[in-house]
Amino acid sequence: MNRYERQIQLEEIGKSGQEKLRNASVLIVGVGGLGCPAAQYLAGAGVGRIGLMDHDRVSLSNLHRQVLFNEDDIGRSKAVVASEKLARLNPEIQLEAIEEALSVENSEAYFQSYDLILDGTDNFETKYLINDACLLTRKPWVYASIFKNEAQLSVFNYQSGPSYRCLFPKTTRQNISCEATGVLGVTAGLLGVLQATEVLKIILDIGEVLNGKLKLLNILTGQQQFLNIRKRPEEIERILKSGIEPVQLECKLADETRTYLDIREEFEQPKLNSDKVIHIPLSRLDERIWEIPRDEEILVFCQSGKRSRKVVDLLNSEYGFENLQNVEGGIQTIISNETEADDASKPERIR
Repeated sequence: MNRYERQIQLEEIGKSGQEKLRNASVLIVGVGGLGCPAAQYLAGAGVGRIGLMDHDRVSLSNLHRQVLFNEDDIGRSKAVVASEKLARLNPEIQLEAIEEALSVENSEAYFQSYDLILDGTDNFETKYLINDACLLTRKPWVYASIFKNEAQLSVFNYQSGPSYRCLFPKTTRQNISCEATGVLGVTAGLLGVLQATEVLKIILDIGEVLNGKLKLLNILTGQQQFLNIRKRPEEIERILKSGIEPVQLECKLADETRTYLDIREEFEQPKLNSDKVIHIPLSRLDERIWEIPRDEEILVFCQSGKRSRKVVDLLNSEYGFENLQNVEGGIQTIISNETEADDASKPERIR
């Protein structure tokens, strides 16, 4: 027990608490800015089994906040790399690398085999999916979201408490990722550590869990406040009766007269369903270049305009395209602004 000596000394933990940690299991969905620090501290604390679920690969832009990774890991699976690093941190625990995206089809099966879920994702669709699958499998989950310098933290579906749908019964039609808005690495790190703290409190049954409360933080001012979440039994009962209700954000083009190339991956939201949009994920660009027309102007876009700018430069220089234009600012600059206002969804501007 030398590894855990310092925390065992705490009267709230002791040897019995350490045994609880050893017997516990946590699934981390998304091994990014939130998931990396959370995983490190949970592994260090001796949580006996940790699942690391992520379909993405390490990129250079991840490194300032996803501190499990370094430049040698670029291009490799986040789940696999994180598992390797955590195994060196604590070889006494069991680690499971899951190299796939969470889906309606696999969520319940994975959730059944873990005690609780930690949300490291950055989009509405997956958060609603996590919530519904947790309701159906009766698992609590620890939620966090970041928008620039602001953040939210809560625990849902814990001891018959409120669910995510109680707080946000409806959603806006716009996801805002850190790729588009930016984020300080320490902001993600702080929230990931706070998520790990909630997980440890649940496992050890100590302290006051953020059940039925939403913690709001501003990293620059140091201010924080707590909001009570009103339970909406009808939202919970609907999911228990009907099953997972997939949430897919769709939007429309502002200009249907032009032709676009969407290089975002399949999991990226919102979806653009239009005959004027050619969907070729960046990861499959090499094998599908022949699908890109050369006889008309093509506007190439991604979430923020950064990846698409590189793609345009590549296709122009290496493949002789002369008809491609980058969409600066990404998808939000080309979609229609005709969205439905919904007071219930306004707090979710922070994610």
